[in-house]
Amino acid sequence: MDLTGLMDAIGEAETSALGGLLIGAAFGAFAQRSRFCLRAAAVEFARGEIGIRVAIWLVTFSSAVFLTQALIARDLLDVSEARQFAARGSLSGAIIGGALFGCGMVLARGCASRLLVLSATGNLRALLSGLIFAVAAEASIHGILSPLRDRLAGLWTIGGRDSLDLLQALHLPEGAGIAIGLAFVLGTVVLALRARLGPWGWIGAAGAGATVAVGWWFTYQLATQAFTPMSVKSMTFTGPSADTLMVVLTPPGSNIDFDVGLVPGVFIGSALAALIAREWHLEGFRDGHSMRRYILGAVLMGFGGMLAGGCAVGAGVTGGSIFALTAWATLFAMWGAAGLTDLLVDRLPEHLAARRAVARGHPAEAGRAPLAP
Repeated sequence: MDLTGLMDAIGEAETSALGGLLIGAAFGAFAQRSRFCLRAAAVEFARGEIGIRVAIWLVTFSSAVFLTQALIARDLLDVSEARQFAARGSLSGAIIGGALFGCGMVLARGCASRLLVLSATGNLRALLSGLIFAVAAEASIHGILSPLRDRLAGLWTIGGRDSLDLLQALHLPEGAGIAIGLAFVLGTVVLALRARLGPWGWIGAAGAGATVAVGWWFTYQLATQAFTPMSVKSMTFTGPSADTLMVVLTPPGSNIDFDVGLVPGVFIGSALAALIAREWHLEGFRDGHSMRRYILGAVLMGFGGMLAGGCAVGAGVTGGSIFALTAWATLFAMWGAAGLTDLLVDRLPEHLAARRAVARGHPAEAGRAPLAP
């Protein structure tokens, strides 16, 4: 794909931002229609189920892995200069940050991408949480939380493509990535069929995963054709949320790039999808307790995501699709922490409340559902 004409016409940075906007819009629409969310999948799995939410996440993940590895196998993509491989990786940051993010997304009832999608559909809880998430992420990069992030990230670091690339670290042969991706797809199809995943679940989840591969391919094309150096990257929301916030708060003329176009793109795509499906409506907080919970969760996600080097999408899907060791460590930490947090914060209190209700002779109170995401 020749992007030189477009870059000459509107500029290299503007082309990058436009690509982020369009790819983000596609992701937002697909994520809104499929209800894609790592938090929902992790909670469902922790409660002993492999249902629709797990199936949706697996369809997204397997699509991203297979398509990204297919691009690499056909020499249409080279991720050797991607951040996950080009710089030293932090396993301490991946594990600690992933755990904090997993805890935060349960408290906020949605991962970073889900909050952005929900805020575009009129969910004011998600909008406030997303803004706080962006502030916490910026504070973790350049603000008051950055020294703590640096200290935790420096506890255990590794470097070199041979160590950071799981395929190379395990000495797997060429083409192993696409074979593993295909195995993921086949296994996911079986699980999704058993869960009776609906048409929009299939289309939306596969489409969301495909945007990750498209993001890798587009930024690689830019990096090989642009005069100024550009990073090879794809979908992520922690750093881009902070960058977008700073563009809004700083005078006109701030630097724009793929990341800055990504966040408004997701918002626009989600809003349009919700309006077309007639699912746009305003929602607020139920009480002060829920508001405190969302705020704490957003802060944990903002700091945890920057410490881990990615959010549920950035590390869990984007980094996972190129088999980056730190991304997989982050992903496992997120799943484990989310399940534990759900047990301690939601399931255990609900169980105790149900027992007290039965003891008082009010069994109807035992079936009250938790706050909606």
